[in-house]
Amino acid sequence: MGNFDEEQAARSLAGSLLVAHPNMLDPNFRRTVLFISEHDPGEGALGVIINRPLDTQVADLVTEAPPAGLAEVPVFLGGPVGKNQLMFAAFEWHQSKGLKLNHNVGLEEASDAVDPKKVITVCAFVGYAGWGAGQLESEMNQKAWLLQKANPSVLKLDRLPNLWFEIMRGLGPWYKMLAAAPDDPSLN
Repeated sequence: MGNFDEEQAARSLAGSLLVAHPNMLDPNFRRTVLFISEHDPGEGALGVIINRPLDTQVADLVTEAPPAGLAEVPVFLGGPVGKNQLMFAAFEWHQSKGLKLNHNVGLEEASDAVDPKKVITVCAFVGYAGWGAGQLESEMNQKAWLLQKANPSVLKLDRLPNLWFEIMRGLGPWYKMLAAAPDDPSLN
């Protein structure tokens, strides 16, 4: 991981992980890891929080029976925008292109994507995160986010709830210490 600089500002961050800095206090993003699915410095960015599972499945949230294979798909809190919608997304690892997320997956496509022979993980998200033109770049310049390269381990759903802490531990002792600090230091 390197510092965000002018070169990064000029390129797309799509396919990257956006990791909340330990000092971020915004409750919408505190200790989160987001996958950036779309980014254009001139237009903005779109992503989903991938480490906030709701401990529920699609079948628990819908009134009708979901299509085959989707009843047990895990649901995550994807972000503060559009929390009244359930969105299916398919993560797919490409050796040459890295991790991709198709967040416009319909019910039928999501059902078709549930195939144990493919390296695809289907999730459902309530809400998403969005930034206007220049907003994400500004937040990165303020050091609110750390940029990480995504890898295939993101496809392992059982690992996602602790992903933020794992990333912090991997960044060295300073970040490990900040990550271990309580939300309210006066309780220490």
